[in-house]
Amino acid sequence: MTTPTRAGLGLAASAVLALTLLPGSAGAAAPAAPPLDYTITVEEGATGPAIDDTMYGVFYEDINNAADGGLHAELVRNRSFEFNGADRAGWTGTTGWELVDGGGAAPPALVVDDDTRLNERNRNHFRLVADGAGDGVRNTGSGSGVALKAGATYDFSVWARTSTAQTMTVALQGPGGRALGTAAVAVDGSDEWKQYRATLTASGTTAAGRLVLTAGAASVVGLDMVSLMPTDRWVGKNGVSPLRKDLAQKIADLEPGFVRFPGGCIVNVGSMYSYDAENGYPRARSYQWKDTVGPVEERPTNANFWGYNQSYGIGYYEYFTFAEDIGAMPLPVVPALVTGCGQNRATDDPELLQRHIQDTLDLVEFANGGVDTEWGGLRAEMGHPEPFGLTHIGVGNEENLPREFGRNFLQFEAAIKAKYPDMVVISNSGPDDEGATFDAHWDFNRANDVDMVDEHYYNSPAWFLQNNDRYDSYDREGPEVFLGEYASLDNRWQNSLAEAAYMTGLERNADVVKLASYAPLLADVDSAQWRPDMIWFDGQRSWGSTSYEVQKLFMTNVGDEVVPSAATGAVVEPKPITGGVGLSTWATTAAYDDVRVTTPGGGTLLADDFSDGDAAGWERLAGGTWSVEDGRYVQSDVRAENTLVRSGDITATDYDISLTATKTAGAEGFLVGFGVQGSGDYYWWNIGGWGNTRSVVEKATGGAKQIVHEGAHQRVEDGRTYDVEVQVRGTTVTLLLDGQEWGSFTDDAVSEPFAHVVTEDAATGDLLVKVVNAQDRAARTTLDLGDDRRLARRAQMTVLQGDPLQQNTRSAQPIKPVTTTVSRISSTFTRTFPANSVTVLRIPTR
Repeated sequence: MTTPTRAGLGLAASAVLALTLLPGSAGAAAPAAPPLDYTITVEEGATGPAIDDTMYGVFYEDINNAADGGLHAELVRNRSFEFNGADRAGWTGTTGWELVDGGGAAPPALVVDDDTRLNERNRNHFRLVADGAGDGVRNTGSGSGVALKAGATYDFSVWARTSTAQTMTVALQGPGGRALGTAAVAVDGSDEWKQYRATLTASGTTAAGRLVLTAGAASVVGLDMVSLMPTDRWVGKNGVSPLRKDLAQKIADLEPGFVRFPGGCIVNVGSMYSYDAENGYPRARSYQWKDTVGPVEERPTNANFWGYNQSYGIGYYEYFTFAEDIGAMPLPVVPALVTGCGQNRATDDPELLQRHIQDTLDLVEFANGGVDTEWGGLRAEMGHPEPFGLTHIGVGNEENLPREFGRNFLQFEAAIKAKYPDMVVISNSGPDDEGATFDAHWDFNRANDVDMVDEHYYNSPAWFLQNNDRYDSYDREGPEVFLGEYASLDNRWQNSLAEAAYMTGLERNADVVKLASYAPLLADVDSAQWRPDMIWFDGQRSWGSTSYEVQKLFMTNVGDEVVPSAATGAVVEPKPITGGVGLSTWATTAAYDDVRVTTPGGGTLLADDFSDGDAAGWERLAGGTWSVEDGRYVQSDVRAENTLVRSGDITATDYDISLTATKTAGAEGFLVGFGVQGSGDYYWWNIGGWGNTRSVVEKATGGAKQIVHEGAHQRVEDGRTYDVEVQVRGTTVTLLLDGQEWGSFTDDAVSEPFAHVVTEDAATGDLLVKVVNAQDRAARTTLDLGDDRRLARRAQMTVLQGDPLQQNTRSAQPIKPVTTTVSRISSTFTRTFPANSVTVLRIPTR
C-alpha cells in the first residue's frame, strides 16, 4: 500500500470571488493563461486506505437543551413535576406551571406531592384542591412558550386521579389567553392513577402558547406526566417516535455512519455517587442507561451537568431505534467512575465499580440479547424483538486522571471481552490534543493494545489549518482513532473552512482514523451552554450552521478508498513571534512589577517598574480592575476571568521579557502574555490554570485558544513573588520560572489554506475530488488525475463559499451548497477554485 502524501501549501492576499473553467478554445489565439497556483497530481497505480462506511457520524449529548425542548418533541416543560433546586437555583417541582383560578370561594393551591406517587422512580406529582369547575394549571412550555402551528394536531395525555367523576378541559392558548383549541377528558373519579388521552387542533400559530388543564367539578385532582406532542413527529423504520421531526430529519440528511450517545460530560460527571441515595434514588449523578428505558412514566429525571433537568423522555431505546432508522451504527458511552469536565475525581469503591461493569454487560444484552434474556426481553417488550447489532462501546470520557482511568478501563474491557469477545471497546485520551495527560493516556493505550482511542479537541481555525498532517505520523500498527469530538471555536464560515481542510487529512488517514464526529450536535439558540454547534433551533424553526453544511457535504461524498495524490504550490514561511507584553489573571487577584523587555545584547525595548504611580503605557484589552498600588500593577477583582492588559509593540524577532508576579488571592495562578497583537491574538503562559492544577502555554487566534506547550505544574502559592522570564528567538520560546528553565517550544507551524483529498466510490466508480481553498483569493489549479481511469467529460460540482465572517442564523443562512454540472473534464484539466470555498467534484468513470 502506498501512503498518500499531504496537501501542498499556499497563502495569498487579494480576494477573487470567481469560478472559472479555463480549457482554452479553438480558433483565434487565446491570451496567455495566468500562472498556476497549485497542481494536484494523482499517483497512478497506487492504492490508498479503505474508508469505512462509518467514517463520519454524529455525536449527540444533552447539552444546550438538546433533548427536552429540542429533539424530544414534548412541548410541556417539567411534565412530571420533578424539577428541583439541585438542577438550577430557584427551580422547583412547580417550575413551568401556573395556577388557574376558576373564581370559586377559595383559590386553588399548587402543591407538589410525593405521597401516593405514580410509581417508585417518578416520585412527584401535582395535587390540586379545586373548589369548583375552572380551577386548574397552566404550563408555560420551554423557551418563550408552547410552540403551536395553525392547523396542526397535537397528542395530549395525562396520568390523573380525582375524587369526583368529572370532565376536565384541556385547552391551547395563545398570548393574552386567546383560545386556540380545546378538548374534553372524562375522568372516572375512582381516585386511582389512570392515563387519559385527547387530540387537539390549533387554530392559530404562536411561539408563546400555553397548555391549560382545568377541573370540571370540586374535587382533589392528582396530575402527573402531562404531555403535549405534535402528531407530526419523526417516523422511521420503527414507526412514530417521540422525536421532533425537523431536527431528526436534519440529522438523517447527513447520512451519518454512526451515532455516539448520550455524551459527553453527562456520562461520567457524578459517577462517584452511589446508586442508593436518600429516598432510594440520587438526584444528581452520571447518566445511567437503565434509567432511560421501559415505560416513560417509570423513568426518573436527573439533574444535568449542564445545569438543567433531564426528563429521559428520549433514552437508550429511542437512540438505538433512531440510529437504526437512519442506517447508522449505535455507539453508546458508559462511565468509567473517573470523572472529567472539571470534576476530576476517581472513585475507589470496588462494589460500585462492579455494579457499573455489570450495567455495561446488561447494556450489551439489551442491545443484542435474545428475547429470552432479561434485558433483551425488555427490548422486545418495548417493541423491538430483533437485536440492534451493537458492535462498539465507549468507556469513559475526557478523564484527566490517566492512571486511575486506566485501572478501571482494564476491568471494564476484561469483563466485556470475556462475554463479548468481538466487541470494540473504546478508550480515550483526555480533553486535549496534546500535553502530559494526552501523552499518559496514549502510553497506556499503546501498552495495553486497546482497540480504539477516543480523541477530543476544540481549537482555533489556525490550528486546524496547521495540523492537516496530524495523523500522517500515527503508528499504523497501534490503536485506531475515534475522533469523537472536534470543532473550530466559533460558528463562522472561516471556522468551517478550517474544519473542512482538516477533514481532508482525516480521509487521507482513514486507515488510522476510523470514526469522526463534529460536536456538539444540537443547540437551543435561546439557551445554550456551548458554542459552536452544528444544528441550531428554537421552538418553531431549525437551521444548520456553516459547519453543518460542510459535514453534510463530506458525509454524502465520502468514497470507499483513498486515491493517493499530492499538491504542490506556494510554501508559507513561519513568522517570528512579535507584539506586546501582556499581564492577565483568571479568577485571581495578582500584582506585577519590574516589567522589562531587552534585546539579547542588553538593549532596553520596554521598562516599567510602576514607581511613578501610574500605568499610562498599558492598555486594557479585556476585563478586570487594574490600578497601581504601592509601586505594583494590581488586578483586584477576584471574580474577573480572562483579564488582559498590554504594553509595547515589540517588532524585534529576538528579545527577553522579565517581570515579577505575585498571586494575592483566588482559585488560580497568573498569566504572562507575549506576542500580544490584540484581545483575541496572543500567547500567554498560564501558570496555575484549571484551578491551580496545570501550567501551559496557550496561543489565541481570533479569540480561540489552543495549548502549544504543557510543562510540569508547580502550584502557585498566595503571597509568594515569582520571577518570570520569557526568551523569544524568532519562533522559539524558552520559559524560566525563578531562574530555572520550565520549558521551551517552537511554533513554526503555518496555516495550510489549500487542502484536498481524492477518493473513489466503489459502487458507482465515481472519482471524488474535494478541494478546500481557505484563503482570500481564488486558486487556479491543474488537476492531473492520471491516465489509468477513463473519466467522463461532464461532472457534478458542489460548492460552498462565502465571506469568512458569515454565519448561518435564524434569520438568514448565506452558506448553502450550489450544485451544477461542469464539462470539459479530462485526465488533466485546470480549474479555478473560488476564494474561501469548499468544492466537491464528482467525476463519473466510463
